[in-house]
Order: sequence, then structure tokens, then C-alpha cells
Amino acid sequence: MAKRDYYEVLGVNRDAAEPEIKTAYRRLAMKFHPDRNPDNPKAEEQFKEAKEAYEILTDANKRAAYDQYGHAGVDPSAGGGAGAAGFGEAFGDIFGDIFGGGRSRSSVYRGADLRYNLEVTLEEAARGTETKIRIPTMQACETCHGSGTKPGTQPTSCATCGGHGQVRMQQGFFSIQQTCPKCHGSGKVVKSPCLQCHGAGRIKQHKTLSVKIPAGVDEGDRIRLSGEGEAGVNGGPTGDLYVVIHLKAHAVFQRDHNDLHCEMPISFSTAAVGGDIEIPTLDGYAKIKVPAETQTGKVFRLRGKGIKGVRSTTFGDLMCHVVIETPVNLTTRQRELLAELEDINVKNAGRHDPRAKSWMGKVKEFFAE
Repeated sequence: MAKRDYYEVLGVNRDAAEPEIKTAYRRLAMKFHPDRNPDNPKAEEQFKEAKEAYEILTDANKRAAYDQYGHAGVDPSAGGGAGAAGFGEAFGDIFGDIFGGGRSRSSVYRGADLRYNLEVTLEEAARGTETKIRIPTMQACETCHGSGTKPGTQPTSCATCGGHGQVRMQQGFFSIQQTCPKCHGSGKVVKSPCLQCHGAGRIKQHKTLSVKIPAGVDEGDRIRLSGEGEAGVNGGPTGDLYVVIHLKAHAVFQRDHNDLHCEMPISFSTAAVGGDIEIPTLDGYAKIKVPAETQTGKVFRLRGKGIKGVRSTTFGDLMCHVVIETPVNLTTRQRELLAELEDINVKNAGRHDPRAKSWMGKVKEFFAE
């Protein structure tokens, strides 16, 4: 009798991911296991069929061969049907995940990712730069090349787990796999540890890296340096390094995404009669014409004088906030002139100070209520 398509057996699409395949298998295994279907003689065959499909489709190499050549591309014995006595084996990987077990491949660990906080100036963030950083990290031992053993020796197979990295425990109806307590899942025991790393296979070192900061980075942006994290365990892949950008406080500007803000102090006389002033930008100075009767809080926008963000196509703007500066260290003559000006303003109340008149009107209304 011709075998059914493995994807059809599990009821998944041909592009299904491994978690979806595992979920489908769990459902069928629980449904058709012979111990749960003593009166259904076909249950065991359906259980074997589901397990065979699961084992083929969760093995990357076997699945690729099956997708290309069908059943002829895989070893017919790879599925190795599971009888009623193999219930614990069928569910070992499922319950192993729950109780801390798993297959021996779990002894190979990816190295940890690292984080480095890098402070840059506003100018460096706007224009981009390149800098060097020095970080502590765990690297593969150069003496033993990560094996943890003395040069010329090899680790031996763990006698407790037989080199599998897992031990099987029978708990009533279920057989549960757990990480071997002797070798901690590696499947090997180091009897002659390396003197440099003391059998760990890794040592703590410092390394200097060159980091390119792209133009336009902002507070909290991350730059990923692939493979520059900690070395993996038991031959596992190296982790990554994430450089997190932090902007130093600037003496003149405050950044808001791609826009810049700054306070622009102007004299009382300039605010009253108007004039031209120069203000700083990241590219030099720019002139602004201040109209007569300018009030505190007025904002002048200089388009395109901000920052072009990493993901932006245009530059932001520069916002100049007017702050009228009260004169200090006045001479006698200056005091006389200001006093004369104040007398004129008092005689023409409301004509030269519309804000004050409006504010006093609101105050009177408040107390009149």
C-alpha cells in the first residue's frame, strides 16, 4: 500500500514551520496512541504513520530530500514506527521541554549577546563618525581551542548518560528525559582540563573593536556587530554585540528627532524696533530678520537646518525660541532713559503693552466674579 504524503498525514501545509508540525504531531499522537484506543486496531498504524511523518519533517536534511524526491528521497526506516511500548519515547521530546530535558543537541549553546553604551556628541550623531571601543568578553581559549582539555588529550564519553547528554527517568506512565547531571548535557567528561581555562573552554578577555556610527543616529538607536558577542559553548555560534547610542548634552541645541531647538536671547531694543541677528547652526551661522514688536516665546523656523535621520530622506528644521533679555549693570543715563520710557508708557496705558492690558482685564474679571 502506497504511503500517504507526510504533510497530508499531519494536516499541515508544505511551508509549515517546525512549531506548527510539532503541534500537529502532538495532537495526532495523543489521539491515536494504542493505549488510549484499545478497541481500535487501526490506531497503532495511524500513530506510527504520524510519528514517521513527524520525524522526517522535523529533520532539515530529510525534509529537503523528501520535498525534492518524495518517499524515495528518505530512508524508509528513518521513521522507525513506534509501538505501544514506545509511548515514552514518542513523547520524550515533548515532555523533555517541560521538565528541563531535551535532546543532546541542547548541550550546544549560542554565546550571549553583549550590550555596550556609547556616548556621542550631537555633531558626531548628525554627521556620522568612527570610533574604537574596548569591551570585556568570553572568548574561546586559544590553548585548547575551546575543547577545555589539555593539548594532546580528548574528552571522554560520559559514563552516566553514555555520551547522549540526557538521562531517561521513568515516572509511572511516562518516560521523561532530563539533562545529565554529570556532564551537564555535553555528553563528554574532561578528565585532563586545560590549565589556561580550567576546562571551561572559554576565558575572559578584552578586545578592541572599530564601530562605524552612521549619520543621523538618535538616542537609543542600536548598532549590531554580528559575531562580536561571547563565544558559544561546546562549539555553539558566537553571540552579537549591540552598541546603544546615547547623546551627550549640548551647550546650545536640544534634539527632537530630526529637529533642533535652541533659545535665542535678543535685546529689549531689538525686540521693540527689529533688526538682524546671527544664530548658530550645525553648519555655521545663519541670519534671521527679527521684526519689530517681537514678543518672548516667538519661534523662528529655519527649514533644513536640522538633522537628517538614519531612515529619513530630508533634513529636519531648526527652531529658534526668542527670549528677550533684561539689561543688567545699567548706567545712570540708561536708568534715566528707561524711566522716561516707562512714564510715556504709563501715560499711554494699553497702547504700547497690549499683553499687559489683556492680562489685567482677565484679572479684574476673575475678582469680579
